[in-house]
Amino acid sequence: MECTSGRTDWVNIAREVLDTEIEGLEAVKGQLSETFATAVTAMAGCSGRVVVTGVGKSGLVGRKIAATLSSTGTPSFFLHPVEGAHGDMGMLRDEDVILAISNSGGTDELNAILPTLKSLGVTIICMTAHTTSDMARLSDIVIEVAVPREACLIGLAPTSSTTAQLAVGDALAVCLMEWKSFGRDDFKKFHPGGSLGQRLASSVDQLMHCEGLPVVGSDASLHSALEVLNSGGLGLVAIVDDETVLKGVLSDGDVRREVCCGPFDVTRPIGEVMTLSPKRANVGESSALVLDVMEQNQITVLPVVNDDGVLVGMVHLHDLLGKGALRFSGSGLTENVG
Repeated sequence: MECTSGRTDWVNIAREVLDTEIEGLEAVKGQLSETFATAVTAMAGCSGRVVVTGVGKSGLVGRKIAATLSSTGTPSFFLHPVEGAHGDMGMLRDEDVILAISNSGGTDELNAILPTLKSLGVTIICMTAHTTSDMARLSDIVIEVAVPREACLIGLAPTSSTTAQLAVGDALAVCLMEWKSFGRDDFKKFHPGGSLGQRLASSVDQLMHCEGLPVVGSDASLHSALEVLNSGGLGLVAIVDDETVLKGVLSDGDVRREVCCGPFDVTRPIGEVMTLSPKRANVGESSALVLDVMEQNQITVLPVVNDDGVLVGMVHLHDLLGKGALRFSGSGLTENVG
């Protein structure tokens, strides 16, 4: 097909679209009020399911929101209004909460089932740009999601509005995760097939690196350790004794602090500079627990030891999160001991 547009600066157009959608998100951020908090409380206190409903693009957004809620600890499913009007409302119970989505608030198919939903005793939360619409009037809790304009050239195709709906849905899900203290173990339980879930379900020794570790012996000089640190590309050197028992570590941060403290003597023994009794992971330890230790202590690399304290590997934050395997170019484990 031939381009009939007067513009062909596609990157600039894309940036304009993103700027418009960002503008919409900023507007919705400013609209958030206590009604949002009321909606979170209603959904958190729900002993049934959060049933999301909507038509067209809002319905597609609703399917995503329902999936996100379900995968983060809030049982949820999507109900199409037309199917609901033809018998599927029988799936609902009075302990459920409805999340109805419509930008205009005037979607006929959706508004047609709201009176019946109210008669079932369910709580109705709606997400709309028009807080005085029929849908808002028929709802118990109204979340305003109004963007200044759509991002499309004619201002009609749902773009900024659906992005904002999706973002508010994410905000609801994250607030509910916080409410329920939904953690990594919970995530792992609901994501056994996902790559992150599989990684967090594994033990650290399944992900750690075992060869070419950046290591020096406990009698090495600071200069020797710096050479390994520089070539290892990991930002950490493990210091071990003759039996490869972990005695300490030297990190980039340790070096920076040492430089700032005064004269920097590279001939000093590494034992005077290294961090003693460093954080470490144990063979067989859950990757999820190791990730917690890393985050709580702002550490990106941990040495891994066995029951005797012998260094057997190292694990990087990226190994746990699946950002790609690192390649250690440091010297071998035994080569630098002594």
